[in-house]
Amino acid sequence: MRIGIVCPYSFDVPGGVQNHVMDLAEALIGLGHEVSVLAPADEDSPLPSYVVSAGRSVPLPYNGSVARIAFGPVSTARVRRWITRGDFDVLHVHEPLTLSISMLAVLSARGPVVATFHTAMTRSRVLSAAQGALQIVLERITARIAVSALARKVQVEHLDGGAVEIPNGVAVAKFAGMQPLPGWPGECGPGTGGTLGFLGRFTESRKGFPILRDAFVELAARRPGLRLLVAGPGDPDDLFDRFPPELRDRVTFLGLVPEADKARMLRSVHLYVAPNTGGESFGMILTEALAAGTTVVASDLDAFRRVLDNGRAGRLFRTGDAAALAQTLTELLDDPAARAELTACGDQVVANFDWPVVARRVLEVYAAAIEATDGRVIDQEWVGSD
Repeated sequence: MRIGIVCPYSFDVPGGVQNHVMDLAEALIGLGHEVSVLAPADEDSPLPSYVVSAGRSVPLPYNGSVARIAFGPVSTARVRRWITRGDFDVLHVHEPLTLSISMLAVLSARGPVVATFHTAMTRSRVLSAAQGALQIVLERITARIAVSALARKVQVEHLDGGAVEIPNGVAVAKFAGMQPLPGWPGECGPGTGGTLGFLGRFTESRKGFPILRDAFVELAARRPGLRLLVAGPGDPDDLFDRFPPELRDRVTFLGLVPEADKARMLRSVHLYVAPNTGGESFGMILTEALAAGTTVVASDLDAFRRVLDNGRAGRLFRTGDAAALAQTLTELLDDPAARAELTACGDQVVANFDWPVVARRVLEVYAAAIEATDGRVIDQEWVGSD
């Protein structure tokens, strides 16, 4: 099968959707399919062989974060040329309702279109107000996928349609058996030591880093040797300024780690902490931590609860409550048997998210979309000529 996949967000900046697209493409290629990915990226950016650049991106505030997208006449022309040259059996676009090349691809498509919705936007008035303008986009989508029950709920309640729920995948083989970084995670015994981990934008409010910081400061005062390993974008000075001077030497900042080193980072901690406060429709970092064999502690968000099988595969704490997080961390750091039990359950749960399993479910949606269109060609006059 010839498959075209469109990522709306720039490959110059790592992110959950970008990782999803790359892993899906590689899983499909591994299953014998021909795949091309179109995504924004600078012309000189190193890209996988299956990725085609749609040009430079610009920042756009979106869902409490900043997305780097491409849009406009130049992008439209590139999208159309890529679709024409690709002659795809099916076009798979991600987040088609963002102002991006995903939307342009839907409007330029002439065959079956599958759309994946990652975001569970709760501000339904925004969707309701824009529904008239978005209707033409929705009408050209043949089949919809939602990565979570929350994302699917948005489709049903606000976008006049259902969606097949297929979760984000994780390349289990890439994470399993990796060695930790040198010198990590160190000692962890009752009342002392232990290493906590955080990966993400520590400056982004919905990632909840201040909650983890407050819990760490409370624990570090009575737990000698407790350390915190942080990875992600940001200024080191900005990070260290958030901690009392006497604790800064117990915080290590790795900066932005390459994908190849993410698994090693996750293996370098006793507990991976996801203190997010909201805006999450799935929780890809949780499945990656589970695949790495790391014990997970996460906010009691609905999306996280679903990934962690209601706390069977990871410990949940009351969202936004630093004291509750500190208590949970203490209990697990002092109980290696509890950590081992959670990790064993995590191994079972994450097997359902392994990319070959997920990719086969996506292929079923492709087949249904192709059958539904039955070779029909959609009029494309809206964009004019190149």
